[in-house]
Amino acid sequence: MRKVLIIGAGGVGTVVANKVAQNSHLFTDIMLASRTKSKCDAIAADVKRRTGTAIQTARVDADNVPELVSLMNAFQPELVINVALPYQDLTIMDACLEAGVNYLDTANYEPKDEAKFEYKWQWAYQEKFKKAGLTAILGCGFDPGVTSIFTAYAAKHHFDEIHYLDIVDCNAGDHGKAFATNFNPEINIREVTQKGKYWENGQWVETEPHQIHKPLTYPGIGPKESYVIFHEELESLVKNYPTLKRARFWMTFGQEYLTHLRVIQNIGMARIDEVEYNGQKIVPIQFLKAVLPDPGKLGENYTGQTSIGCRIKGIKDGRERTCYLYNNCSHEAAYQETGAQGVSYTTGVPATIGAIMFMQGLWKKPGVFNVEEFDPDPFMEQLNMQGLPWHELFDTDLEV
Repeated sequence: MRKVLIIGAGGVGTVVANKVAQNSHLFTDIMLASRTKSKCDAIAADVKRRTGTAIQTARVDADNVPELVSLMNAFQPELVINVALPYQDLTIMDACLEAGVNYLDTANYEPKDEAKFEYKWQWAYQEKFKKAGLTAILGCGFDPGVTSIFTAYAAKHHFDEIHYLDIVDCNAGDHGKAFATNFNPEINIREVTQKGKYWENGQWVETEPHQIHKPLTYPGIGPKESYVIFHEELESLVKNYPTLKRARFWMTFGQEYLTHLRVIQNIGMARIDEVEYNGQKIVPIQFLKAVLPDPGKLGENYTGQTSIGCRIKGIKDGRERTCYLYNNCSHEAAYQETGAQGVSYTTGVPATIGAIMFMQGLWKKPGVFNVEEFDPDPFMEQLNMQGLPWHELFDTDLEV
């Protein structure tokens, strides 16, 4: 039985539920679970309307290992797709180990009390998963995820050595809101307000938030001001591709967005520590999340597209060459297909493909792995089939 349990009922969970249902010939039973069962029920009803496939639903607290184990023992999935919060990665991994279930996620673990992206906590599970004969697939969204697979594909087919890697992420969409985040506001704001960091000459170089920026030109979009931030896939890529002399991650931000962000920080609403209000302990950023637009409901009026890719420079047959691998995704098309906007779509589709890779036995071995450690070719083929077609440009001006 090829059963899959999806944990998380936000925008990404909505996309995963739809895409897994579209591939129901590969998944015999599908369950969607989250803390709020009514959200799962609404998604399941919409998926049934769109695809004709029935999805089971359940309530589970992803912070509670016994609850997770109980659900896994009852449903007996072969794989868990974790699209809950990064804080919950370790509890879900613990539950998978106890229940004997394989694991896949889209973002690395992050402690609740510190905005810090690091794989050390999950890499520490290597021997546990290996001993249990279970597979854990880390970072199978778009970035991290597809960007890592683009790098692996380029390394396999186009380069003898990769020397320079620039991952570029542009969202040129317009949701019509004064300020909104494209995924969980708490995680999004923590990510983009921390200090920048990139790899150069064998060491990490730290920068102030948004210190390094320049306009980069994106296919089908044009020039957009882009900022160097730290992103988790850099950590695993510099480990797995030791020939890298420099690796950076660039993301676009509009000036209005940055202005709102500065105000949020300046008035203390980005704080992740507790404050006392009316005799209660609250975390300001969690309160902010409650009053901001729900990222899962932005899709209806979202226009424009995303463009995410890898700009790579290295050596092939003794000669320098460049390669730019990228995907552009339409917010309108994503909403039409799944009811979610493009940022959720570009994360949820790769998670589904990772599950397909696992179910087909192509990405299945005991231990904990980042996606670039598997064969990229069948995944790249599925990207074209599942709604995220990719393109390659060779020996062009990479602008970085």
